[in-house]
Amino acid sequence: MQTDENGRKSKNTSQSQIGPWDAALHTLREWDPQWAEACVKMTTNPWKSGVLPRKLVELISVAINAACTSLNPEGTRHHIRAALAAGATKEEIMTVLKCATVMSLHSCSLGVPILVEEAKAAGVVPKPRSQKPATPSVDKMRAIDQWNVAWDPFYELDPAWTDEFMAAGITIYASGVLPSKDIELLSIAFDASYTHMYAPGTRRHIKGALNAGASMEEIMEVLKTCVAQGAQACNLAVPILAEELAKR
Repeated sequence: MQTDENGRKSKNTSQSQIGPWDAALHTLREWDPQWAEACVKMTTNPWKSGVLPRKLVELISVAINAACTSLNPEGTRHHIRAALAAGATKEEIMTVLKCATVMSLHSCSLGVPILVEEAKAAGVVPKPRSQKPATPSVDKMRAIDQWNVAWDPFYELDPAWTDEFMAAGITIYASGVLPSKDIELLSIAFDASYTHMYAPGTRRHIKGALNAGASMEEIMEVLKTCVAQGAQACNLAVPILAEELAKR
């Protein structure tokens, strides 16, 4: 047995289970042992370096796999299991999943400024509103200094919906389940992941992580964990290749 960061005992994890790999690694090692070992060494580095706690590395990996831009069921299950083994609570994992859900707001962050520009060029103006609705959740986000000015364009177009969205998002910051630094590090992973690569959010959350006390080395570990997600290409395709070769 090994002890996690909270002092609880958990089952030993074999070398092949550390990091993003699943059973496909056994086949890969048979087919191309030299490349397999080089890739395993690189992709498991964030788990072995000790820069970030194992639990946080697993929560980041849950984030990358469960994100609405990824939706990888096998990887999500693998890292939820590993996060629980490392001492993560249901509430902590649920916070990650909430973040994975609301990152979909980037559709508006990207699209609405373009809509505004193109509508102006076409001479189209929004319909006048009789009165502006109350937006208490937006006000709370401003009060806790979590409002992003990039949200102003869609707030102006649809303040009621924007407030509904912020009501879902504000609990992530206000709950205190995860410290603000961890929330920022998770947010970097969501935005910098190769299935998203959202530059404005990546910059915003790197700045937020530094302000929350994160080191350059810790942020680099988050980005390395995003790169480790590349192992999912082999997790997906190696078994398929093996099946197709067997048919021939």
